[in-house]
Amino acid sequence: MDGARIIDPILPEAEVLDELVTRFAARAVGHDRRGEIGFDNLEDLRQVGLLALAVPRRDGGGGISLRQIASVVARVAQGDPSTALILAMQYLQTFGIGVSPLWPDDVRKEVFDSIIHSGALLNALRVEPELGTPSRGGIPATRVRQERGRWLLSGRKIFSTGSSALHWGVVWGATQEETPRIGQILVPLNSPGVRIEKSWHQLGMRATGSDTIVFEDVEIPDRYLIHFQNSGSSPETSLFVMAHMVVVAALYDAVARSARDWLVDFLQDRVPTALARPLSTLPRFHTVLGEIDGLLLTSKALMDSAFLNIETKTMTQIEAGQIKRLVTENAIAVVARAVEVTGNPGLSQNNPLERHYRNVLCGRIHTPQADAVLEMAGRSVLESPHNG
Repeated sequence: MDGARIIDPILPEAEVLDELVTRFAARAVGHDRRGEIGFDNLEDLRQVGLLALAVPRRDGGGGISLRQIASVVARVAQGDPSTALILAMQYLQTFGIGVSPLWPDDVRKEVFDSIIHSGALLNALRVEPELGTPSRGGIPATRVRQERGRWLLSGRKIFSTGSSALHWGVVWGATQEETPRIGQILVPLNSPGVRIEKSWHQLGMRATGSDTIVFEDVEIPDRYLIHFQNSGSSPETSLFVMAHMVVVAALYDAVARSARDWLVDFLQDRVPTALARPLSTLPRFHTVLGEIDGLLLTSKALMDSAFLNIETKTMTQIEAGQIKRLVTENAIAVVARAVEVTGNPGLSQNNPLERHYRNVLCGRIHTPQADAVLEMAGRSVLESPHNG
């Protein structure tokens, strides 16, 4: 169950990535306890060129595939999943801009050039205090208005993964008009009027820096208003939405694999006095590891099918949502089982398993949430003319 090894001329040597993962794992406990972004990890990723891997080759980037994106993210997640989530959002937003027909060529080039030449980080900023996640519908309270020939942006976005590490924010907002138009707003986050409020005090994924970003009359050039329309429908392509689901699932699957590997080491090293031999010799724990590896094998099969079917354009969003849900729940079950059978050592902050448990629980909060996935899947069956 080792992490994926990546061999591709575009990607760093496997040994380089392995070294980074070891380094990130050593730092992870400190970043987690402080609740601070691993800027040192991000700088390491920048130094070896990983931040630009998802920029299309035609634009000077690595042009890696969706399968490779998930593989790199999963490998980094075995060191520090918070850093991996920031990287995942970097890749997914870059990928989304690359496949979107809505972005003007000059703006797309500006963003990609900044990633390639200076390692600029970006993420979508969508969730709001009153509205919650936009996947549930509604019109954003974050607004742009025209005033004396200028566009000014005001509002706030919560759960902004990467926050103070980001250069670009792709903000979901609406125009301040009688009939609001909804679209994306590209915002350089070093602009006057942008500030960050420390608000991320979560149980898990504490080092993602998913704080609140506040916009107060931030001036936005016309060219940074991307495809505004009189509808709340998402401008994101189906391919991007499915990519987001499977990459996030791969990240939390990697957390579970780290927990599994820790459990194996613990069982081999732990020799109770009364037993006089390692816990790994007991059939009870053989059964537990068999159960865990069965869950991880199921997740691997689901992920492999997702990559294949997305590549061949035979995957539906409902199927992708189900795979995200199933892989996430399998990951949570794996770590929970490891915690259950190790008792106090598993819950001790002296060991990484308790951190893996806190982190893996966060897989459920990512869009789409389980209830939405199940409702959509069930409705599609009942509305299908072939449901009998």
